[in-house]
Amino acid sequence: MEFTDKIVVVTGGTRGIGRAISRYFARAGARVTAAYLADEKAARDLESEASGLAGSIVTVKADVSSAEGAISVIEAAAKETGHLDVLVNNAGIIRDGFLPMMSEEDWDAVLRTNIDPLFHCCKWGVRKMLGRRKGSIVNLSSVSALTGTAGQTNYAASKGAAISFTKALAREVGPMGIRVNAVAPGLIETEMIAVMKREAVDAIIKGASLGRIGQADEVAEAVAFLASDRAAYITGQCLVVDGGIV
Repeated sequence: MEFTDKIVVVTGGTRGIGRAISRYFARAGARVTAAYLADEKAARDLESEASGLAGSIVTVKADVSSAEGAISVIEAAAKETGHLDVLVNNAGIIRDGFLPMMSEEDWDAVLRTNIDPLFHCCKWGVRKMLGRRKGSIVNLSSVSALTGTAGQTNYAASKGAAISFTKALAREVGPMGIRVNAVAPGLIETEMIAVMKREAVDAIIKGASLGRIGQADEVAEAVAFLASDRAAYITGQCLVVDGGIV
């Protein structure tokens, strides 16, 4: 198993794409710490499901948009070994609305929730990778950052920032043996699209080359590839997983 005994942190790791990523790493033998903000049931269910996998999943309740929350997750993951192998920054929210009607609260909430964890988790995660001069960080962006989506100026701005952040950090920590990449999913079958209007979903599907919605496990495959030694010469990149939307 390529991730046997690897120490992995996944933020927003108990639902949707994050849940699929946590499960993927655990199936491949990793010791996963999955951070979550509020959904206790999803966290308990994930831990229960992981009991039969090759690796393990421990969930930690924390607000990773704060330094305190990020530190608690990173320290919990590295408690036994003192190091971190993989950090996946997946925590995020959407609060769509056309800009003229968008509230300051919705603007601030999306940028704070989607960008601040990158700073805090990477800051403390990198510190746990420096000692071994090895590690991989994968940040979740979105095709909305690349194409623009009406009603998502806040979300697109935050996910565009994730790509820029990824490229800058890759320059910083590359000489230390740490790689940083991003994955930009398209329309994926998760709880998030359940709130979208059916006509909007159909329009996106029609515009995709493969003509279908993506699955969370397909995103997890891409994240795992970038985190693995198979991608040892890849850093500062954004891999688009969208079925041909872009």
